Amino acid sequence: MRGYVAVTDPDWLRRLAARGVREANFWQPRPSPLRLERGTPWIFKVRGTNLVGGYGFFTYRTEMPAGVAWETFGPANGVESFEELLRRIASLRHGATGDDTVGCVVLSDVTVLDERNYVPAPIDWKPQTQLGRYDDLDHGDAARVWSELVAASPPAVGASPLLSVPGGFGKPAVYLPRLGQGAFRLMVMDAYDRRCAITGERTLPALDAAHIRPFRERESHEVQNGILMRSDIHRLFDQGYVTVTPDLRFRVSPQIRDQFNNGIIYYDLDQRPVRVPEVEEQKPDVSALEWHSTSLYRG
Repeated sequence: MRGYVAVTDPDWLRRLAARGVREANFWQPRPSPLRLERGTPWIFKVRGTNLVGGYGFFTYRTEMPAGVAWETFGPANGVESFEELLRRIASLRHGATGDDTVGCVVLSDVTVLDERNYVPAPIDWKPQTQLGRYDDLDHGDAARVWSELVAASPPAVGASPLLSVPGGFGKPAVYLPRLGQGAFRLMVMDAYDRRCAITGERTLPALDAAHIRPFRERESHEVQNGILMRSDIHRLFDQGYVTVTPDLRFRVSPQIRDQFNNGIIYYDLDQRPVRVPEVEEQKPDVSALEWHSTSLYRG
């Protein structure tokens, strides 16, 4: 199995470790052409050393304004504030300002080791290296590193092992991480071409990835259970004042008018066709829409 070895800022690792982060944004100051399969191990080689400090699993890659990255992941960006994120981006771009788009690499099931347990890297992973690299985790010293990483990882409470390494190094098993809230939001944004499905609004900070069935009902984040909505419409959707029908029509409950003596801007949208992704696997789950229309909608 192939893994990706990423040169990682030690402070970024320490901050994730302090917060026990399981989903993180390995942000990059400039968009990257990196292409990996979901579930590829992402190994944290600590910058300036020949040590490995942990790993995660590649889930999704996209480009977003820094503000969206901060709003989506917060301290799971490995910084303490939005201002610090902007400072870090500017310093890595040598002070260049203007475009604040960053590359977002979403990692799931992140594990950061205690610094005393960092694993020695292979001798050919040079300390001064600034670029990432791919490596075969089935063979050689890279297999040793992967085996030691997994062995040194604290067990996740209530979780099954990620892989088995019986006898020797073992062969890494195929692993598909579950989507977290951050990956869900970015994937829904991209699936809907970064436009509100009802109004066509394109201002990203004003858009939310709405769950059709609430997370507490489904306990998983899937693109098919999401619709990109303007934030005010999202709030009404979550409380049942509006819905999207299985035939992809936007409906507005008369209770907005009855309860709040208002809502003209929403009634202008009533019966409007809802725009959905072209990719079949990203379109809203019809059964979820049926549930929302019949169980939550106040029509």
